[in-house]
Amino acid sequence: MTTSELTLPQASKAKAGRRRVMGAGRQMHAGPVTYVVLTVFALVSLAPLVWTAVAASRTDRRLAQTPPPLWFGGNLFKNMEAAWDQAGLGTAMVNSTLVAGTITVSTVVFSTLAGFAFAKLRFRFSNVLLLLTIGTMMIPPQLAVVPLYLWMANLGWSNQLQTVILPSLVTAFGTFFMRQYLVQALPSELIEAARVDGASSLRIVWHVVFPAARPAMAVLGLLTFVFAWNDFLWPIIALNQQNPTVQVALNSLGTGYVPDQAVIMAGALLGTLPLLIAFLLFGKQIVGGIMQGAIKG
Repeated sequence: MTTSELTLPQASKAKAGRRRVMGAGRQMHAGPVTYVVLTVFALVSLAPLVWTAVAASRTDRRLAQTPPPLWFGGNLFKNMEAAWDQAGLGTAMVNSTLVAGTITVSTVVFSTLAGFAFAKLRFRFSNVLLLLTIGTMMIPPQLAVVPLYLWMANLGWSNQLQTVILPSLVTAFGTFFMRQYLVQALPSELIEAARVDGASSLRIVWHVVFPAARPAMAVLGLLTFVFAWNDFLWPIIALNQQNPTVQVALNSLGTGYVPDQAVIMAGALLGTLPLLIAFLLFGKQIVGGIMQGAIKG
């Protein structure tokens, strides 16, 4: 039946349908206002990092003058070398990489498993356990410092990296985040089909749950790595300057009667570089995974 053989309302609906189909594959373009707003937000977001680099390339005397410097100087690598030697950042970088990497892997794996259990498995008291898990997020972490330190001291782990790693192997936020994602992203019919085909629980987790949860796992991994790398309160209590993480090592740069602000900024810049490198290397995969999950949803 051609368009001329249709009634007027039917012809209008057919044309509207064709326009929607043609528009579905058309790429959307942002206007100039959107680019201006995004540029402003990007500049505001980059301003602290740029100022850190500018201050790290100057001398402490120049930073104390008014007006402050607004462009790079020639002491960047000299200040970086001084910060590296004074804070012992070589050992600290290795420790932070080990701590943040271990916490990230364990949190992503365990949170995904727990989130899958709360989202798709049926067992007694599941709602109560979920509420208790969420309730732990409401307790300030400062309240756990004293009993946690006593516990680690009784284990004989003072000033050791496992003292920082063990309390963060899994988080309530990660469990809740993965649970909320898997409720929508993982169809129950897919799990039932895998069980009908004879797949074991471990095989279902490996071949069904993990592929479906990959976008959320990437986001959770990035957030966990950044949090673990930047964590300061518990590491400064549990570790010392002989076996520090990056944040504990950088704390030593601020000691002394007259701290060198340029060296401190250089140390802060060195401590930030691994995060920037990680995002540059894996940012595309993370954003791609988010978009893939959004399209599938």
